[in-house]
Amino acid sequence: MAADPVGAPVPAVAVAVGGGAAVVAAWAVVRRGRASIWTAMAVATGLAGVLALATGRLRLATGVRPLPAAVAGVVSGVVLYGATAAFMAVAGRWPSLARHAQALYDQRRGLSVPAAVALAALVVAPGEEALWRGLVQPLLAGPLGPVAGAVAAWAAYVAANVVSASVPIVLGAVVGGAAWTALALLTGGILASVLCHAVWTGLMIVLPPVRTRP
Repeated sequence: MAADPVGAPVPAVAVAVGGGAAVVAAWAVVRRGRASIWTAMAVATGLAGVLALATGRLRLATGVRPLPAAVAGVVSGVVLYGATAAFMAVAGRWPSLARHAQALYDQRRGLSVPAAVALAALVVAPGEEALWRGLVQPLLAGPLGPVAGAVAAWAAYVAANVVSASVPIVLGAVVGGAAWTALALLTGGILASVLCHAVWTGLMIVLPPVRTRP
């Protein structure tokens, strides 16, 4: 069942390129210590997501009905969190990974847990999915085909996040990005990937898989 596209058309390629550039710029600002990851990424991905929506190209689910897509997204988010927690229980002993993960959680100081969840799960996650899986992936699928386009979109997403120079961010982009890309490919839209991303992000904040300082 196809979901109708939403929004008035705006240049899709310009939004895709500009949105990707905004994410790279935001990571560069965060890396230099000039802004928190929470605020910089919320602004960059939130704006990119709104502009992606305005292209009129976003689909919720065209390969399956919305309800199964939603269920698949929520369940996948929980499973992805469980896999992340299991990975961190072992790999979290790696000093570089532990240090970078702690640095990410340290940047939340001053933000309550509900506020952090609202920013990350309700702004950043949907914004990223709208940009990368909702816009970039279908655009690349046009000339490359669905599978190759998905792989290219995933690679672009990882490359943009490499600018963060953060081990957990890059690992999350590689593994999480692969899961969200696959969900968007299999369901024909972003409903499942948005819910998976939001659930995973919310659980990562509420139940950190690493020991954090109070």
